[in-house]
Amino acid sequence: MKIDILSLSLSELTEKIIEIGEPKFRAKQIFDWLCKGAWDEEMKNIPKALRLKLNEYFFYPLPTIERKLVSKIDGTQKYLFKLYDGELIESVFMRYQHGNTLCISSQVGCRMGCKFCASTLLGRTRDLYPSEMLGQIIAAEKDTGERISNVVMMGIGEPLDNYDNTIKFLKLVSSDDGLNIGLRHISVSTCGLVDKIERLSSENLPVTLSISLHAYDNSVRDEIMPVNKKYPIEILLGACQKYFEKTSRRISFEYTLIAGKNDTVEGACRLAAIIKKYIKSPCHVNLIPLNEVKETKLETSKNVTNFKNKLLSLGINATVRRRLGADINASCGQLRKGAKEVNQ
Repeated sequence: MKIDILSLSLSELTEKIIEIGEPKFRAKQIFDWLCKGAWDEEMKNIPKALRLKLNEYFFYPLPTIERKLVSKIDGTQKYLFKLYDGELIESVFMRYQHGNTLCISSQVGCRMGCKFCASTLLGRTRDLYPSEMLGQIIAAEKDTGERISNVVMMGIGEPLDNYDNTIKFLKLVSSDDGLNIGLRHISVSTCGLVDKIERLSSENLPVTLSISLHAYDNSVRDEIMPVNKKYPIEILLGACQKYFEKTSRRISFEYTLIAGKNDTVEGACRLAAIIKKYIKSPCHVNLIPLNEVKETKLETSKNVTNFKNKLLSLGINATVRRRLGADINASCGQLRKGAKEVNQ
């Protein structure tokens, strides 16, 4: 089988290049081209004989743009990427004052079953390779002509359900030899896989851990997030506190406000109480107005400001996520689902 060249570190690629009878210095030249989204004839200083050899031993799984939507409101760009096997994923390119951010996918679909999320409606097809996560960044940079300085792993899939590939991706993307995006500029989102959170705390990777919480007690979270039946809120928040104690990295809690489910002022009081009970370290609550998905029949809350103000009054650091790409449904899952339905 051909080797996935983009999932190799520079040292791993160097070993392979030497194995196929080529001089060591060629590895760095090839590696630099790969990080620019170049392959075969685009690699200008690579001899044709070596390019033929690369095609014989390796494959370069850079995602291709199947569809791109550009917001007329703020310029946010949503990509529907096609992978080497025809599967589809989504990424979202966002411009901020502090730099460009790309929200990337970590799996083709998702098996976590969160009731409000479009990504999980079709289930999980497969995990993404490190190259396919890295490739979303490379493809977006190549398309926009702009550097991406921040990455959020909040697209399709549960990153910690694809643990080994996620860890390899984090090491590749932060490598000085490659894209060199600092780990402190990367957020890893999880719905609450406690065993993987514990493993991540020992990896010595200073990423920001973002917990999809979305509820203030187990009865509400059980209803909208099946993972809670295995890892209840108390266990999850305990793991978060231990993560901070081991890494000194502040935890961020994502909280999607759903009308009639988790959005009352009383709910804000209960959320503040449970966070204070288990979290003794700095944390932040990122409030997210629900992006409605017709299949779920869930509705956006009209109580966002009151919820935020109550948290602030109780000493909980909280902000409302700035909604970018509102006119293109920039939250992930919907574009892929629509494309799959058309093709069926």
